[in-house]
Amino acid sequence: MTVFRWIIGVLSGFFVLAATFGFFLFIAFDSQLWLQRARTFRHLIWVLLLFWFNIEVWGKVVYTIWHWNK
Repeated sequence: MTVFRWIIGVLSGFFVLAATFGFFLFIAFDSQLWLQRARTFRHLIWVLLLFWFNIEVWGKVVYTIWHWNK
């Protein structure tokens, strides 16, 4: 599970940098294209973090059910 957390963390970090960079380019050049890209990266960050949360929670549920009577 640690490898999964690292992968999600690194991907989220890259998306945060991309969203921040895109937002700063929007501010600097007043280009709606960069604002749309920054919003897309922000949405991808939420998708990744919700996916991570679901895997964590349901992983614990499945682990608990599997090891219930052992």
